[in-house]
Amino acid sequence: MQMLRSLLVVALLASACGGGGDTGTPTTTDAPTTTTLSPTTTTLPPTTTTTTTTTTTTTTTLPPTTTTLPPRPPTIDELLALDRPLNLAHAGGDQDHPHSTMYAFRRAAEAGVDLLEMDVRITTDGVLVVHHDADVFGTTGGEGVVSEMTVAELQELDNAWWWSSTCWPCRDLADDDYPFRGVRTGDAEPPEGFTADDFRIETFRSVAEAFPTLALDVEIKNRGDHAEAAIAALVADLDALDRRDSVVVVSFSSDVVAAFNEAAPDVATSPGTDEMIAWILGGETLGDHPVVQVPPRYDGVEVLIEAFFSAVAEAGVEVWVWPDSTEQEAGGFYAELLDLGIDGIIAGRPAVLEQVLQDGGYVD
Repeated sequence: MQMLRSLLVVALLASACGGGGDTGTPTTTDAPTTTTLSPTTTTLPPTTTTTTTTTTTTTTTLPPTTTTLPPRPPTIDELLALDRPLNLAHAGGDQDHPHSTMYAFRRAAEAGVDLLEMDVRITTDGVLVVHHDADVFGTTGGEGVVSEMTVAELQELDNAWWWSSTCWPCRDLADDDYPFRGVRTGDAEPPEGFTADDFRIETFRSVAEAFPTLALDVEIKNRGDHAEAAIAALVADLDALDRRDSVVVVSFSSDVVAAFNEAAPDVATSPGTDEMIAWILGGETLGDHPVVQVPPRYDGVEVLIEAFFSAVAEAGVEVWVWPDSTEQEAGGFYAELLDLGIDGIIAGRPAVLEQVLQDGGYVD
């Protein structure tokens, strides 16, 4: 019965985004590394043109032609082929920086992460934005539902209003404990090198465009009535950005994952809850997914147990783990996960994880 309960927990928690908790002091690294592909430079050989007349022959040699292609992110296949643990920044590193802000994503990129993890929702005017909750209160202190608001309305809000390094979910601290409160609205100065816009609710496209050399792990939060619109918007953005091969898409809803697969069968996905149940408990074959994403434990029950790893080995998939408490967002726990052979960690403190990877000899 304990084994059955543990396996059921795995299935019910198969999504990229975990819970929150109070946080400690932010930590950064001094020597970030990053997995990116450099711009491609193609040099064509010199061109020689010969012109012949009845009396003379003229030969003109043109200089070599150099074409520099724009940078591109590694594909998901290329990242998995690295055969080392991957560093994924959960909402940009929500324990160290304001959740889902451009500020957080930029700091994560500086730390040397491999992928940016994010949640997306559709607005009333059909734009995909990077936001976790159905409403806006949790990060902005404002009122409203994302699916009933326009992008313009959402971007007026202060997306760092409630963030604190001392207690991530606390809403009753002194004003001074919310260090970025008011930056978005012009009531406080932004950190050096950043602007007020770095603390707003961002569109998915703006984040993807800002980091052309990083792959993305994208969770579709919409279900039911708004899921179809969110899927269509995501596919359209991926096509516009030529990003189909550098993204993993996930949802708690297996129906959403299936609908997305139908719309974009060449984009990598992670399974939803129902499919995980059918796989672990029902013995059904796991669908065509390169990775599964799970928490380490739930309600005191271990998820990363021997039976789970046996199923993973048989299916031939990678395992990405998202810590589900503030206590787990620490270097010691990250190291424990790496000792288990976890293929990727969706970290709230990506700079700390990067240091652990360097100390452990996983990256240079």
